[in-house]
Amino acid sequence: MTPDPRHDESDFLANYDPRDYDPVAVTVDVVALTIRDGALHVLLVRRGSAPYAGMWALPGGFVQAGGPLQGAEAEDLPDAAVRELAEETGLSAKGGALGRVHLEQLGTYGSPGRDPRMRVISVAHLAFAPELPDPEAGGDAADAAWVPVEALGLTESGGQRPGTTRRLAFDHARILSDGLERARAKLEYTPLAAAFCGGEFTIPELRAVYEAVWGEELHAGNFHRKVLSVPGFVESTGATSDRGGRRGGPRPRLYRAGDARLLHPALLRPSREEEIR
Repeated sequence: MTPDPRHDESDFLANYDPRDYDPVAVTVDVVALTIRDGALHVLLVRRGSAPYAGMWALPGGFVQAGGPLQGAEAEDLPDAAVRELAEETGLSAKGGALGRVHLEQLGTYGSPGRDPRMRVISVAHLAFAPELPDPEAGGDAADAAWVPVEALGLTESGGQRPGTTRRLAFDHARILSDGLERARAKLEYTPLAAAFCGGEFTIPELRAVYEAVWGEELHAGNFHRKVLSVPGFVESTGATSDRGGRRGGPRPRLYRAGDARLLHPALLRPSREEEIR
């Protein structure tokens, strides 16, 4: 008689003891970006407890596994990222601000020793949205603030320059660097720059997003021509802005995000165009 594989499975699970293996924890960390006063800002929280008490870090925390110790239902990774972002900032109470946030998985970080407590693997997420409100520290965070990215002294190797006063805990400087590069690259080949704008925007306002995220000044005329030459990137609303142009010219036209998922041709950073040449 052929053994029932379901019986073997149930016996195996009944005798399985996870304590036979070294413990590993899973966390989420969120690189949340927005533009304030024309500059790219990242959301940071000041840690209220050890390890790294008093240091600044990306919003994040342990994923709820649904066991008796946490006393909560098991959650998926994106749900954990949204929960941590809400708990540690208070954004959920700000008129549904989190509903306007674009969220995507960034990468996984699991170097031994990255967390002094135990072996911790973090699944980082990238989030961005326009005009996010001032955060309110919650959970175990002592403070929360939007911080200009330029003030963090990030290096190409994923660290921070000597003399940077706001040092980041864990390996969050590396995670933030990776998140910034992801955002900058996505603006080249996807229409996600519109996620930093409101529902309606002008081409100069869209250009300001690119300049803030890329950290590079763009030629106004060339940018305008390139944007309008990409099918489905933006579409005209038929209206104009309430404000006139910078030099007293006609009021600029208003646009909204189009239906394109990818930009073709891509809008390359000027520094990248130089590399390709």
